[in-house]
Amino acid sequence: MTPPRRISLDDWDRRYAELRRAGLREPAYGGDLRRHVTEGDTRLLRLKLDNSPAALRLWNFLLSEEDRLRHARREGNILVGVLKDLGTVPVMAYALPSVVAFYPDGAWWLPCIMEHSTALLETADSLGVDDSFCPVRAMLGAFVCQSHFPIPDLLICSTGATCDDLSAIAQRLEGLGHPVFWWEIPHRRPPDAGEPSVALPGIFRAPRRQVDFVRAELERVRALLEDRTGKPLSVAALAAGIRRANRVRALLSRLRRRAFTATPAPLPALEMLIAEMLAIHFCSDQDECIAVLGALLEEVDRRIAAGIGPLRHDAVRVFWVNPIPDGVAPLEALARTALADPMAGSPLERAERICRDAARFGAEALVISRIPGASHCALEGALIGHTVRRRLGLPVVEIEVPPVADSLEPGLRTRLEALVETVRSVRLPTSMGPGGLQ
Repeated sequence: MTPPRRISLDDWDRRYAELRRAGLREPAYGGDLRRHVTEGDTRLLRLKLDNSPAALRLWNFLLSEEDRLRHARREGNILVGVLKDLGTVPVMAYALPSVVAFYPDGAWWLPCIMEHSTALLETADSLGVDDSFCPVRAMLGAFVCQSHFPIPDLLICSTGATCDDLSAIAQRLEGLGHPVFWWEIPHRRPPDAGEPSVALPGIFRAPRRQVDFVRAELERVRALLEDRTGKPLSVAALAAGIRRANRVRALLSRLRRRAFTATPAPLPALEMLIAEMLAIHFCSDQDECIAVLGALLEEVDRRIAAGIGPLRHDAVRVFWVNPIPDGVAPLEALARTALADPMAGSPLERAERICRDAARFGAEALVISRIPGASHCALEGALIGHTVRRRLGLPVVEIEVPPVADSLEPGLRTRLEALVETVRSVRLPTSMGPGGLQ
């Protein structure tokens, strides 16, 4: 087994040639990572990437999504653009044949991965959506430029207890001639004493009436999908779609548990972050998403068995994900999942979830990363930080990260390194990993 390392793109050129000579088998979207730079993803030149074939497949899968969407359009599939619901409507869409769902608001990362070569933010500025909005405003520029993804045949956006910035930008899209179907998620509240309630995925409960309301909203979404596709979205089809989605979430759950608890950590944080993103809409190919996550899990298992990893023994990672309930009616399950969205509740509830996961994975510090201009980030960082300090006694640092943070990197690096040193200074010798503190 090749020792795991984090390597540069130049190193990956040599690594790819080595893998090809060894008989590497790749999917249709495979190839060397260098080609993505020529397509504009110049950020790859600055990153350190995991050197496994599974990571190669992950990166190629992520960076070829636009090609898959255009191929789906040529094949006559209906493209559904989903805005701000973190994985609810895509499950419904993929339960229908010849439908592909994706998140146009994922365009927020294009100015970063393409290092401001896209003019997406400047285009949004020209339309009155300036940097007082969060970086999701890049989506507005992408719709106007029409050069980063095919314009969806259908746009579905959740509103209510969601990001105000995204709702405002989606309204601007509608004004530019892109009709939006709106459905509402209410602010999740704790049930009153004696009020009928329902357990949600995770650790919270919601009033029965709120779940019923969201279920009725999703019935509207189902009727829309049936009308636009001309095909019934039956209870059986929805249940099968939930089971497929849960295969993805189960793979990710196992990957997270093993990657975050093994010593040394078997997979870098960057690749884990991308793996987490796949579970939201499957990167426009549900079956291939399952294959990509499966390959990552196999690589992690091999490294754990060999006691090796690309990171220090004392590296720490914390993430979270929840499956969709499959023991209840499908729309009921999706309604509960939608209400479990962290954004649908209060910052204090998000803090509770963070405390639970931080304790479960043995986190030793917390970084709160605020998004400039985002309405949902204005005060919640302080509330979350206070709760984590009080409940877990962890050191906390709160930072703000713009879409392209290169100019701020020295200051951010200093603050994060100081946090790491704070953790090391309070560790007991018995808490050292097998290799000790480095």
